[in-house]
Amino acid sequence: MTTMEPIGAWLPTWDLITTKNLEIRRRRGLISTIAVLIVAPTVAILGLRLLFHAVDPHSFGLAGSPALFSQLTNLMAEFGFIAAAALGAAAGTTDLTDGMFRHLVITGRSRLALYLARIPAGLAIAVPLVALAFAMNCLVTSYESPPSPTSVAMGGLTLPQHLDQAQLQTWLLRRPEQVATSGLPTPGLPAGPTTSPAQIRAAIGKNIGTFYRDYVTDEISGQNPAVNEMAKIGLWLELEVGIGFLVGLGLGSLTGQRTTTTIVLIALEIIVTPVLAQVQIPYFIDGQRLLIGVAMDQLRPAGLASASPGGGPGPVLLGGHGALSIPPMPTWAMVSVIAGWIIGWSAIGAWRMMTRDA
Repeated sequence: MTTMEPIGAWLPTWDLITTKNLEIRRRRGLISTIAVLIVAPTVAILGLRLLFHAVDPHSFGLAGSPALFSQLTNLMAEFGFIAAAALGAAAGTTDLTDGMFRHLVITGRSRLALYLARIPAGLAIAVPLVALAFAMNCLVTSYESPPSPTSVAMGGLTLPQHLDQAQLQTWLLRRPEQVATSGLPTPGLPAGPTTSPAQIRAAIGKNIGTFYRDYVTDEISGQNPAVNEMAKIGLWLELEVGIGFLVGLGLGSLTGQRTTTTIVLIALEIIVTPVLAQVQIPYFIDGQRLLIGVAMDQLRPAGLASASPGGGPGPVLLGGHGALSIPPMPTWAMVSVIAGWIIGWSAIGAWRMMTRDA
């Protein structure tokens, strides 16, 4: 004989989760838009490249490449966050806009259970779509890409792979003449044939941070990520999308407005975060680090080249390679910011649903 779970229990039942999932999936316009944002760009770009190469392999190269892998993954991260935020905003406001919230409360169900049921119900839609698009990207990159180079081309120089900053500096210091005639940017180096090796070495030491950042970017963009790096990138991508959904759900529950929530989160993703990540504001750097996009970009795995030209390596959990132009925060602070956004917005959304007038 089975025992029935109390209807007022705070944990959502499986039936409640599946019912909410079905309600979301019935919004075909929303689901179609999310699928287009997450899956369609990858399928269209890779599909066309595969088709062109199959039809005319002499004119069109292989469909995959490390650079294309990074570009598509960064595109999935951007569009995935926006799509998941829109999905979360819809999940947090549908009962209000449909006039069903009062009826759900009258049944005696726990308001907390009603809110918590939306989390697995929505993630069950967004996560598989991201996994599908990313899996296609990985397969094409692994099986339809040129062989990885055995060296790194940077500014007209051919360098060994897998150098750290000190090794790169040593390599450059031993070849000052090549550095002077290469395309490497060397601010402070006098122009002309009278430049001495001592001046070149001084310029190398002054600009080694920039050189190393460019070296890592060129190395990553020229090599196919290993399987373990692809796994890290996939987990990072799913985390990005999951956070977008939870923030959209919490903010949507707080405001009760789906459109307003979606617009605010789109502005956060494509306007506010890029600006604050690229400009160091005096006396406000800790405030900039509170943005979820800044923390997630610092967490970016080492096998994923940055979408921005200012990307550089960061010694964090996954060997991050973000596009930050501000000093990276400590690892514990980065983890705290990410956890704070997840827990904080979930708590705010649950609190608003529990205190909302029926």
